[in-house]
Amino acid sequence: MASDSNEDSKAQGVVPLSPGTGSAPDPGETGRAVDSATADHDSPWKEALEVYFSEFLALLFPAVHAEIDWEQPPQFMDKELQQVARDADSGRRYADKLVKVFTLDGDETWILIHVEVQGEPERDFAARMFQYYYRLLDRYGVDVISLAVLADTSRQFRPHDYRRAHSGCGVEFRFPSVKLLDYLAPERWQMLEQSNNPFALVVMAQLRAKTVRSPGERAGWKFWLVRLLYDRGYGQADILELFRIIDWMVTLPPDLELSF
Repeated sequence: MASDSNEDSKAQGVVPLSPGTGSAPDPGETGRAVDSATADHDSPWKEALEVYFSEFLALLFPAVHAEIDWEQPPQFMDKELQQVARDADSGRRYADKLVKVFTLDGDETWILIHVEVQGEPERDFAARMFQYYYRLLDRYGVDVISLAVLADTSRQFRPHDYRRAHSGCGVEFRFPSVKLLDYLAPERWQMLEQSNNPFALVVMAQLRAKTVRSPGERAGWKFWLVRLLYDRGYGQADILELFRIIDWMVTLPPDLELSF
């Protein structure tokens, strides 16, 4: 549990924090975005979505979460996603997941989650969302819910629809999107701090990894996030999983990693 002693912490495989590291820096101090050469933001997102899929929806898309019959386990459709994504542009880094769920009224629904993890926004993001949607609909003939998580550092980049029209013929495609930078607002950051939802820690780790201004600050935030694992009283499995995700997202220079 998060309140266990240092001895219990070591047994769980997580390095205990020393006293005095529990106070958090100012969440509003975003500064210059820093991505180290070793940072890998798409892989931890993929893992977090698989482990905490229900918690992810409950935190960021509660209306969708409320429509799902959670007594029927979600099924991740990696092969099916690869079929529609094989023509996607190379070089961009995404954390895409396709999940089969059933709604409370018994309908089979596929949820496509697209996480933009790059520091720079993509001009054709909305077109790509539409492309995946119609490919899934055409190939599999199922209802599709497309969700976008914008983890980039541009406050102006907020795609939520795709439109194309000519000579009276056109199409409009809308999709729910969440801008993670909005959670740096004091009231929303406080909500994350107070939430017992494990995915709140994933969001906070992502924000600190993308917006912190110096290695020293990164280390401070990393210590604070790991301490929060204990304060929330999570079990051993959650502590180890969330520690892995935080450690994966919030990279530090070698000298600071050794001290951590």
